[in-house]
Amino acid sequence: MEKKDRTGNRKTREQRKQFKVPEMGYYLIITDTKATERCFFTGLHQALPEEVRDKLVIRVVETKTRTMIDKCLELIAYDAQYRMPWIVFDRDQVQGFDEIIAEAVGKGIQVGWSNPCFEIWMYAYFGSMPALQDSRACCSDFGRVYEAKIGQKYSKADEQMYDKLCRAGDEEKAIRIAQQKLEQCKREGRIKPSEMCPCTTVHELVGEIKGKVK
Repeated sequence: MEKKDRTGNRKTREQRKQFKVPEMGYYLIITDTKATERCFFTGLHQALPEEVRDKLVIRVVETKTRTMIDKCLELIAYDAQYRMPWIVFDRDQVQGFDEIIAEAVGKGIQVGWSNPCFEIWMYAYFGSMPALQDSRACCSDFGRVYEAKIGQKYSKADEQMYDKLCRAGDEEKAIRIAQQKLEQCKREGRIKPSEMCPCTTVHELVGEIKGKVK
């Protein structure tokens, strides 16, 4: 029996082709920013070996913070078997940061959060995650280090961001640093993400994707 689309009409051969299950997974990443995370994860996908790119799909969708979970559930409901859902967002000034994370996890969505901001994760590529509590200070300080390491000003909308980070920094070391910070926070009794600073779980998503390639 032929599959039908949401309107009840039979799907065309082209439509059926589009929903072929990628061998290595289909990552759905919902984020609340307009550029940074999209540029980073698009760059990560482009950096994968050519023979892997069609086998491992990364789709980044941008929406408002409060609708991330609903958007994620909406998309995986349409073709759940193809998607590995994540939401990626920062503490920044988000109200209910811990509650959003708990709700997502409770609904089967993995979370790549950063405290205070995504730049603290990228900072780790350069060998450290300094104790920066404020997102503005973190972005400013990261921008200074980025310019010194790469030789050009940091832009959140730079499509080559990921490639530059990997060339000037060390991704494997970044993952280790992020994991050590996460474990340190837990040892110190800081178990709420809003209390864990500097800290991130984005490394878990990056490590999972790169681990599939290896």
